[in-house]
Amino acid sequence: MNKTIRHTSVFVLILVLALLGRATWVQFYEGQALADDSKNRRKTIAQYAQPLGNIVVAGSPVTGSKKTEGGDLAYKRTYTDGELYAAVTGYSSQAYGATQLEGIYDDVLDGTDDRLKNPVDAVTRKQQEPGTVITTIDPDVQKAAYRALGDTKGAAVAVDPATGRILAMVSTPSYDPSKIAGSADGAAWKELTTDEDKPMVNRALRQPLPPGSTFKLVVAAAALEDGLYGSVDTATKSPDPYTLPNTRTVLKNENASAPCENATIRTALQYSCNNVFAKMAADLGQDRVKAMAEKFGFNNAELDVPVRAYASVYPSGMDAAQTALTGIGQFDVTATPLQMAMVSAAIANDGLLAAPHMVSEVVDSDGDALTSFDDGDTTRIVSSSTAEQLRSAMQTVVEKGTGTNAAVSGAEVGGKTGTAQHGENNSKTPYAWFTSYAKTPSDGKQPGKQVAVAVMIEDSGAARSEVSGNGLAAPVAQKMMAAALK
Repeated sequence: MNKTIRHTSVFVLILVLALLGRATWVQFYEGQALADDSKNRRKTIAQYAQPLGNIVVAGSPVTGSKKTEGGDLAYKRTYTDGELYAAVTGYSSQAYGATQLEGIYDDVLDGTDDRLKNPVDAVTRKQQEPGTVITTIDPDVQKAAYRALGDTKGAAVAVDPATGRILAMVSTPSYDPSKIAGSADGAAWKELTTDEDKPMVNRALRQPLPPGSTFKLVVAAAALEDGLYGSVDTATKSPDPYTLPNTRTVLKNENASAPCENATIRTALQYSCNNVFAKMAADLGQDRVKAMAEKFGFNNAELDVPVRAYASVYPSGMDAAQTALTGIGQFDVTATPLQMAMVSAAIANDGLLAAPHMVSEVVDSDGDALTSFDDGDTTRIVSSSTAEQLRSAMQTVVEKGTGTNAAVSGAEVGGKTGTAQHGENNSKTPYAWFTSYAKTPSDGKQPGKQVAVAVMIEDSGAARSEVSGNGLAAPVAQKMMAAALK
């Protein structure tokens, strides 16, 4: 063999070995990454090659699948009462991906989760029957919240205080996920994503806003736990009017004739006295208020239910005047409806906060559990004594204070209203809030029921003078609590 042929043969051999090496690398090391790439059309074809698994509410699926006409995507997602459950399910779109439960459990719902496969299928990568996501949602409470919110822009959450099960999660205005489930729904997608009312934003989890006077429950809890005041019936040291520390700014109360000077915590919650809780927050100092807020869940950037909620915020680095304003849920304090429902839930549950969750179980096609979520995984937030005193004071709010529209016949109900400033110098329509709990006694045969609720009305279209937690948010909470307790 001459020299030229020998060199050419060696060069060809090197090229062959390089190709074999690259093919081996792609197949065994990069294959899964390529298969999972969102730009891989084959992944989308496989995802919609068979009917998707379902998301279930109270034993009935609120999702489905239907055969498509033409194209390489055999099925697409459908929704039953899509607008009612959109804040729970999210959407699964052939063109725009998936969100919320649809997105978190997409591999279970399309049958590609490795836990659905037996050892042989894992090797052959055969697609299996999809699994099912079972939620904790109570359809009666969900419907009550959706109907009561109506045409307003807002959100509502209901939680079982003992178990942490989320019984309802509604955000309005809503949208029908079916309208964007296909591959040619560009017009509907543009309409939804450019709508100034943001119907695709889950306001219950992902839009923290100033909680206003509902935050006074957190400040009261801090005052009782730290011994600033011995009970909810101890007179506070609260001048009325109250001037913010180191300023000339006088903080006014909504009701100028309310008995807020040196009022007890009970009276201050009943009349929502700003002077009392602003002075209380300043006396406690930002560190102690922040510590209590964080025990309830504020500043937690990893709150998964399993959809991740945006963090509710209690700020740091404030001066005394700013700290005082946080005592009435203003300055830079923000909260989601879920967070304020957690506050009432912990108070209702004797000071214990059960981890909130809206999925109870994820199962395979045979009904065997892939993932289960335990109820009642609790953390001590405040003492039993503090929780009992706050419940008593919250009952006063509903019985003869600012929350009378939340009363439910035959039930113990406690609540707190809130009206939060909005816009520079409070120039825009305020937000209306209400957070509450309700309980029914045991009848000797069946244990009593209980629920904690938070409602936020971002915009109702009402005149500024007509915006209040009792007028707008409490009636929504009342209907939700009544549905949960029946």
